[in-house]
Amino acid sequence: MVAVVTPAVPVQIWGSGARVVLVHGSLTTGPLEWDAQRPLAEQGYQLVVPTRRAYAATGVGEDFLVDGQDVAELLGDGAHLVGHSYGALVALVAARERPEAVRSLLLAEPPLFEATDHPAAGALQEGLVRLLARPVSDREFLTAFLQLVGTDVADLPPELVDELSAMVPALRGARQPWQARVPVAELADAAFPIVVVSGAHHPAFTAVCEALTEQLGAQHHVVVGAGHEVQLAAAEFNAVLTRLWKPLRPCWESSA
Repeated sequence: MVAVVTPAVPVQIWGSGARVVLVHGSLTTGPLEWDAQRPLAEQGYQLVVPTRRAYAATGVGEDFLVDGQDVAELLGDGAHLVGHSYGALVALVAARERPEAVRSLLLAEPPLFEATDHPAAGALQEGLVRLLARPVSDREFLTAFLQLVGTDVADLPPELVDELSAMVPALRGARQPWQARVPVAELADAAFPIVVVSGAHHPAFTAVCEALTEQLGAQHHVVVGAGHEVQLAAAEFNAVLTRLWKPLRPCWESSA
């Protein structure tokens, strides 16, 4: 493992080979979110794992437009791009900024509720708007937020709840998905393949993923057993990744 600090964000690099940029979601860091994907670093892939600005410093709300610029720089001469949850919004922005540097794009459970008119998506967005307006403690906010997205805080270890509570300000101060336009139409005719992954745990996320699959001309995979955190279903999720990546390896790599 190599630790790198770019001018903007800290980055860890795992392994060597075809470049992959993994973009984490809210309430976590890059290395924490993608630990179940580490074995891919031993299969001919260089995993580039940034921790986005809001989770690398205190007092900063996450912003998918700013983070998208940071991630675009990490694509180098070409990389597979993977984003989970809020990180999927970041990945969409990065892909719009540098489409020529994207080999493939995988979007896991993106919270782009305005992509669909399904009532469950509208209800979840309205619930989040109301929660963001409530003057509650970070711990109370976390409990309510997790309930909205389908996770019972009672199922989590107390030490994890403490860690998550400390990251809540980055989420409460975020640019929310409905507060700026997320590039979707611009990528509908992208030259690179796109895969959307859902977790079959919440009708709002299922509806969003189905809508984006149609709008982007993407493939849709369902990974069950880990709820919203589909990357934790490592065997199935990693298989989706490698099935996407392997056919796209340059001939000099695949013959090595």
